[in-house]
Amino acid sequence: VQLQASGGGLAQPGGSLRLSCVVSGFTRTRYVIGWFRQAPGKEREGLSCISADHGGTYYAPAVRDRFTISRDNAKNTVYLQMNSLKPEDTAVYHCAVGVEGCTHYLIYGQTFDYYGEGTLVTVSS
Repeated sequence: VQLQASGGGLAQPGGSLRLSCVVSGFTRTRYVIGWFRQAPGKEREGLSCISADHGGTYYAPAVRDRFTISRDNAKNTVYLQMNSLKPEDTAVYHCAVGVEGCTHYLIYGQTFDYYGEGTLVTVSS
């Protein structure tokens, strides 16, 4: 399984970025794709998750009103649209694949089964 995240960079507070994640080599039909982030000195934080088959989504409360996850199955790509960015959003953002439901990873804290290297997002003026 390979996950390639891109789209990170520098954004100003209040700005937007869109992250992309291309998933390849995963043969299951029922799985979820999620995003989590990790800032220096902080614990890993699950952000959002989407089901690959039925498209159901889940968001962590910290990003629910600002971030939107979507998928393009034809391109094997999942997106994370991030709006109203704050300095505390600065982190390395990883996309990940899980074989359980989204709640396993974003509520119960289970580690995703596969994840990539991540893309750095810096929010600063």
